[in-house]
Amino acid sequence: MASQRQIQIIDTAASLIKKNGFENTSMRDLAAALEIEASSLYNHISSKDEILKAICFEIASEFIKSIYEVNDIYFDAEQKLRMAIESHILLLTQQTDKAYVFVNEWKKLKNGDLKEFIALRDVYQKGFETIVQNGEDEGLFNEVDQKFAVLTILSSLNWVVEWYSPEGSMSAKEIADKLTSFILSGLKKEKL
Repeated sequence: MASQRQIQIIDTAASLIKKNGFENTSMRDLAAALEIEASSLYNHISSKDEILKAICFEIASEFIKSIYEVNDIYFDAEQKLRMAIESHILLLTQQTDKAYVFVNEWKKLKNGDLKEFIALRDVYQKGFETIVQNGEDEGLFNEVDQKFAVLTILSSLNWVVEWYSPEGSMSAKEIADKLTSFILSGLKKEKL
């Protein structure tokens, strides 16, 4: 369980990493942003790697929880896909700095952490593949290469971190609705 100070450190680090990149953000930069001595920082966090792990695994955990909840509901695949996309966009837009780090810096995780993260990412991806498979089984979606379709969907959704602004012209819900319509236009079978 993270302390309030650790949460503050991680949140500040996420903002700095989003602005400067993981490689270009030092513990000294973080200490300066927090207005504390660098040596004091190490009383709460051991390294930049620990911060990156905390961010990536926190967001991954939230994504996995959301896809399990969606797939646990007795709706058709179209409704599930709508819910999964909306949930994904809401998670990305509620924690913009952490979401940006999650999407863009995960490859900088070290060894075992990287493998564990990829396994979590694969679980999430499989959750979306299940929805696409259900859509095919229900006769709602065209038969597609499910992995390719899901990677395309997730890439489209994750791109939001590059341009979303809370002060922008569209709310997170509006973005999710537009993306869902666009994605469904490629998946749904045309009615005869």
